Amino acid sequence: MSRDEWVAFLQAPVRPALLATTRKDGRPHVAPVWYELDLDGDDVTLVWNTGADTVKGRNIRRDGQVSLCVQDDRLPFSFVTLGGMAEWSDDPADVREWAGRIGGRYMGLERADEFGDRNGVPGELVVRLTPAHVVAVKDVAN
Repeated sequence: MSRDEWVAFLQAPVRPALLATTRKDGRPHVAPVWYELDLDGDDVTLVWNTGADTVKGRNIRRDGQVSLCVQDDRLPFSFVTLGGMAEWSDDPADVREWAGRIGGRYMGLERADEFGDRNGVPGELVVRLTPAHVVAVKDVAN
């Protein structure tokens, strides 16, 4: 896929991503996350929330290396994987803003404030990945 194609794939339809991080002992950890794109010129940044004390939150704060995979699991199958160093913030205003945006994306704009209130609280993080590596394949089964 071209850059424009994989950006469009990540935008719609709304799908969860699978986030891979590495535990302190080297074991992999994979968990689903909701995300939103932050597009700034040529930069594409994936943004998601997580608890600071979850396995993924601890791994990100310790190591920063992440990979995400977003897939279309219907024939003919397509996917985008993205990897690199994640950055995180626990700034309450930043966490609240993104929690609302992400919740609104997945649950409907009318529920954005509800998810901002629920997930934009102390102990939560907003995490950003501007990918260093992207693999995007369309129509794998063709």
